[in-house]
Amino acid sequence: MIKLRYCFLTYTAVMLLFLGLIGYGFAGTDADGRDMVFYNAQRLQIQQALEDGEDRERIEQEYDCRILFFSDKDYALALGTAYQNEALIMDLEGMTADTAEQGKDNGDTGIDTAEPVTPGESMESAPVGRIIWNAGEQRYRNMERALFLRVIVMWGILLAGGCALFGFFYLRFVRPFRRLQTFAGQIAAGNLDMPLPMKKHQYFGAFTESFDLMREELKRAKESEYQANRSKKELVAELSHDIKTPIATIRATCEVLQMKELNPDTKAKVAVIDAKADMVGALAGNLFQASLEELEMLKVEPVEEQSPCIRGMLEESSGYTEIRIEGEMPSCLVWMDKLRLRQVIDNLISNSWKYAGTPVTVNFYETEEILGIRIRDEGEGVGEEELLLISDKYYRGNNAKGKGGSGLGLYLAKLFMEQMYGGIEFYQDQGFVAELTLKKV
Repeated sequence: MIKLRYCFLTYTAVMLLFLGLIGYGFAGTDADGRDMVFYNAQRLQIQQALEDGEDRERIEQEYDCRILFFSDKDYALALGTAYQNEALIMDLEGMTADTAEQGKDNGDTGIDTAEPVTPGESMESAPVGRIIWNAGEQRYRNMERALFLRVIVMWGILLAGGCALFGFFYLRFVRPFRRLQTFAGQIAAGNLDMPLPMKKHQYFGAFTESFDLMREELKRAKESEYQANRSKKELVAELSHDIKTPIATIRATCEVLQMKELNPDTKAKVAVIDAKADMVGALAGNLFQASLEELEMLKVEPVEEQSPCIRGMLEESSGYTEIRIEGEMPSCLVWMDKLRLRQVIDNLISNSWKYAGTPVTVNFYETEEILGIRIRDEGEGVGEEELLLISDKYYRGNNAKGKGGSGLGLYLAKLFMEQMYGGIEFYQDQGFVAELTLKKV
């Protein structure tokens, strides 16, 4: 199918060619308008030129006329022909007798057809001939000019009408289809947020509406699928992370049994349990890491909670190592997500057991705006240059060599605390310290 713009350009070229032909056909048209005032002035100038003795033929050429004297032998014939041709005829008068005689001498000698002079009229004011202009030809030229103007007007109307028709066709038919083409391209690219505009009295209104309904249904189905997949991935990530806590407890218990058990057969079985628990923990860690990379972040939903529940979370983590709680827990309302805060505490206690292997001391403080929790072990901790890096994603300190881990524990702890409107800070103070802050309600 020929594109609309090619049709428009072809039509415009044809119209311009037609305009050129019109101009060529009417070339040389005399656009000067003449009236009786003009011809009367011409008559006076001709009379004056004759009186001045100028040549008759030159005057006729200059003023585009014919001069007839009554004494010319073809006077009657020429005058009759002029009447037939609807020429403009004016009297030649105001000449002296000598000039009239000169005009007679310039003509052929023949029958004198001079009209008699009215009695009492002087020779100076009596007509001595006629001046003839081809007014009919001029009239034809004026008609030609008028026709040319009408043709130009019709040409302009045809050009404007054709452009308007092309514009109407483009706006009503071509542009809606181009919008559908662009819309289909966006849908194919996965952009389901781009609406398809619909206008009143559009010829393809129902067609356009069907396309937009299809877009909305596809968007709704895609969002449902995304939410379902995200929920599954969050569940896998949460379970894989939570599995690590009981696995760590099992391994800690196995270490105690291996130290106290004297029966070789029992110790061997405990070693098997410890090895399998370590394998399950590694698999759970790999699963958690893969799920987290797809999710980017886990959902955190902080709500108003009573602070004493934090003490219970600390006691639940005592399976790793000895936890010494100093002072009383301040009672207040804080923003927290219990599940995520429990994960943070378990992670910090587990790290202390893994890297320090010492008891953990916990104390509390509060201000007008926050509740603080300090968790400190008695190990060597990390170097000053690593304190700002240990909460980065996948970063592991120098003391983690030879020990399992993914470098995500402290990263998640910081992420969870910040999304609970609180924070976490790491520093050295006779051991490694993790200081948690929860915002008061």
